[in-house]
Amino acid sequence: MAHGNPATAVAQDRAKSRRLGALGALAPFLAPYRGLLVGAGLALMATAAISLTLPLAVRRVVDNFNADGGLLDRYFAAALAIAGLLAIGTALRYALVTRLGERVVADIRKAVFDRVIGLSPVFYEKIMTGEVLSRITTDTTLIQSVIGSSVSIALRNILMMAGGLVLMLLTSAKLTGMVLLIVPVVVVPILTLGRRLRTLSRENQDWIAASSANAAEALSAVQTVQAFTHENISRAAFGDVTEKSFDAARRRIWVRAAMTAIVIFLVFSGVVGVLWMGAWDVRAGDMSAGALVQFVIYSVMVAGAVAALSEIFGELQRAAGATERLVELLQTEDAVQDPPGPRTLPAPVRGEIRLENVCFHYPSRPSVAALDGVTLDIEPGETVALVGPSGAGKTTIVQLIQRFYDPEAGQVLLDGAPLTALSRDDFRRHIALVPQDPVIFAATARENIRFGRPDATAPEIEAAARAAAAHDFLTALPDGYDTYLGERGVMLSGGQKQRIAIARAILRDAPVLLLDEATSALDAESERAVQAAVDRLAEGRTTIIVAHRLATVKKADRIVVMEHGRIAAIGTHDALVAEGGLYARLARLQFTDGIAAE
Repeated sequence: MAHGNPATAVAQDRAKSRRLGALGALAPFLAPYRGLLVGAGLALMATAAISLTLPLAVRRVVDNFNADGGLLDRYFAAALAIAGLLAIGTALRYALVTRLGERVVADIRKAVFDRVIGLSPVFYEKIMTGEVLSRITTDTTLIQSVIGSSVSIALRNILMMAGGLVLMLLTSAKLTGMVLLIVPVVVVPILTLGRRLRTLSRENQDWIAASSANAAEALSAVQTVQAFTHENISRAAFGDVTEKSFDAARRRIWVRAAMTAIVIFLVFSGVVGVLWMGAWDVRAGDMSAGALVQFVIYSVMVAGAVAALSEIFGELQRAAGATERLVELLQTEDAVQDPPGPRTLPAPVRGEIRLENVCFHYPSRPSVAALDGVTLDIEPGETVALVGPSGAGKTTIVQLIQRFYDPEAGQVLLDGAPLTALSRDDFRRHIALVPQDPVIFAATARENIRFGRPDATAPEIEAAARAAAAHDFLTALPDGYDTYLGERGVMLSGGQKQRIAIARAILRDAPVLLLDEATSALDAESERAVQAAVDRLAEGRTTIIVAHRLATVKKADRIVVMEHGRIAAIGTHDALVAEGGLYARLARLQFTDGIAAE
């Protein structure tokens, strides 16, 4: 399970590259919505301009307080009209900016998912699924907050600050000069503490991702956790990672709180000092009371804008980190890629498969050869079984035929074309797979079978289920084929899951059929029924069967015996038994000792 130290190391490494410029990576996602951007920008500028006119109205009211009542009424009416325009403009800005944030984040989530769903298993050997999900959910939520709120607020406060400073200067150059002396004092803690805040924000996000990964791993194997009474250990591991996330968040909160307190105190201390000087100017007759009130309001506006920007700065830092993490996924270089100009398989696909001197090491186990110089020719329509002890390389061959990985040496060919010269989507359409661990999606039985061919009709789905010996138990379910099977098919037995997976492969009707321990979870009666279906399905198709139970491969045209990543022997069942090697030993164990055990 995911534990603490690696996440800290990653957080420290990534923190060095954290910068607000990373938000520029969002530009391609914002570009299609220029209309919304322009509308929001205009509403933003309008509301800022309207806000800056309010102090002018206040000054007129104060300086003309003793004027006739009609003039005073008009000033108050104007102030009310300005407030109405401000309300409308603010509502419009909120609607446009929030919609833009929702739209852009939806596009980012789709883009990231589109990318990661196509990445080869090599990628998932380096990163946990929970980490990817955390980026798609938590990180995009941060970006949504920034686009839909923080950026808008930041821009509005920048306009308010700039406009307020200009109008302060026009009101009193002397007092404005005093205010500007305060600015360097305010900027220093923002830059100093902001750097620390940036590091802590990234560390916090990485611990959240580690926490998600830890939970996802434990919950996906909850039955195993409970079977081995591992709940308390799992709770402790998750609690440890979660507490580390909280500790990072706590440090980030305190730094941000300290920065906010310092900035606000310095700003408002300056405002009080300036107000004190202005009061003496009014007493001396150098400025009117209305002008002082106007200046004070602008000073408060500028101070409020600076304080708000100091808070938003932290949000922008977190969003910059989130953007970097998402961009990492979008820009991930896949170890397995389609060629620039892929060849097209000649139709019809015959299903001839050839492995030429293939050598392969899994990226996570570079010191152990999964395949070592394997050469194997499989003729169209031939049924070949791969047998041997665990770790011999049987499943690796199946994975290379689907090009989940590329060999370091040698090549795999389909109908004479190297897989590396073909589009993966193109040749995989001609392959049907029944994996050792059948995948059942949280959908109906019908939808799970139709996964093999999305355009299949109801009669075709039922025919595939019958061929896989799944029809009887499916019709016995509460809603028949339309019964919801739950997450990972929780309401099905292992054998039932396997039969649905076989029905899915049958429905695909592909010229190449890969069966990786396809009957391992079936009882004897179901295995005979499925084996008969597989025998019928294999007719005219290239079939590769990976099996430990030799009873399922006795009828194969050829049996390939694998040992330590190499081919130890090839032949029929009878020939291999007569040869007296590894296969004969395995057969003796299963067909003699196995029967005695039963």
